[in-house]
Amino acid sequence: MSETNNRVGSVGAARNDTWRGFKDGIPIMLGFVPFALVLGAQATQKGFSAIEVPMMTGLNFGGGSEFAAVELWTSPPHILLIVAITFLVNSRHLLMGAAFAPLMRGLSHRQALSVLFFMCDESWAMGLADAHRRHGDLNRGYFFGAALGLYATWIIFTTTGALVGPFLGDVTRFGFDMAFPAVFLVMLAGMWKGPLAARPWLVSLTVAGATHVFLPGAWYVPAGALSGLIAAYFWARSA
Repeated sequence: MSETNNRVGSVGAARNDTWRGFKDGIPIMLGFVPFALVLGAQATQKGFSAIEVPMMTGLNFGGGSEFAAVELWTSPPHILLIVAITFLVNSRHLLMGAAFAPLMRGLSHRQALSVLFFMCDESWAMGLADAHRRHGDLNRGYFFGAALGLYATWIIFTTTGALVGPFLGDVTRFGFDMAFPAVFLVMLAGMWKGPLAARPWLVSLTVAGATHVFLPGAWYVPAGALSGLIAAYFWARSA
């Protein structure tokens, strides 16, 4: 009987964690909506169908790289160039996955891969912040509550953008493209721990900005990520 009660209790706790993650992710899901509509609309303007758009956004699930791929899309497409730029833009996920690795020690190989597949910038930040608050490992219920909500929102509204895009024309004239930086500003505000802790952010911003000005392509993404990581490591060692 006690074993059954423990099992029921663990299922109830996991369900509560999942609901908590979903609720915490709702503001970000709302921020995804205009951004997803813009991407879907722009993709159809480049010749994507309403079926191809959710295939791209569902298999890749990385907004920045998808915008870059759509921007570079031609007929016929330069596949190697698009793959290279997609890798560069998504290279930050290597560092994000490395930050998650110590928090996934209790997960099986399949469970860890599922976490990494659904991981995006926002769900990564939420899962990491929740683990640090609890001083424990990654809470899978909380993470998937947020991540699956974000994933579904992204696919649904990129598809909607693909369907309505031909009727709206250039949707950026409505200012929808500001949704992406707005979401990240909200995330940074939630992770703020004072000016000293934010020094790596400044380093990353400066290096990324300088790289964007002086180097063509998406090299500013790995440059900003790596410089911020090195700065954080340096200041942690000096503390």
